[in-house]
Amino acid sequence: MTDKPSVLFVCVHNAGRSQMAQGFLAHLAGDDIEVRSAGSAPGDALNPAAVEAMAEVGIDITSQSPKILTPDAVEASTVVITMGCGDACPYFPGVDYRDWKLADPAGKGVEAVRPIRDEIRTRIAELVAELLPVRP
Repeated sequence: MTDKPSVLFVCVHNAGRSQMAQGFLAHLAGDDIEVRSAGSAPGDALNPAAVEAMAEVGIDITSQSPKILTPDAVEASTVVITMGCGDACPYFPGVDYRDWKLADPAGKGVEAVRPIRDEIRTRIAELVAELLPVRP
């Protein structure tokens, strides 16, 4: 048996995109994938529109809070998925880095956040299928 995959989602403020991604991955994969999120310049609180958009699909992310990106978090991850944080992520050999081009929900209402949420959900479902293949 291999070690459990670990995914780190990174965006600038760790208040919207990365928090929604963390919520979806935890919801879809349960304890089968370790999941964290962080920001290169964390905000003070979660984006209220992101919280509302996730609540609409039955996922509560209110227990989360923005966290600073650390080299330890990156190094401990199997996959690091960035969402607009540019070159702020430290690089470690052996870590699978991916950049998801997603609109920034900062300052937008829930109507504008829903399509971002839905795109994240689609990408998370594909990631789960990749990291947890069905075994014969």
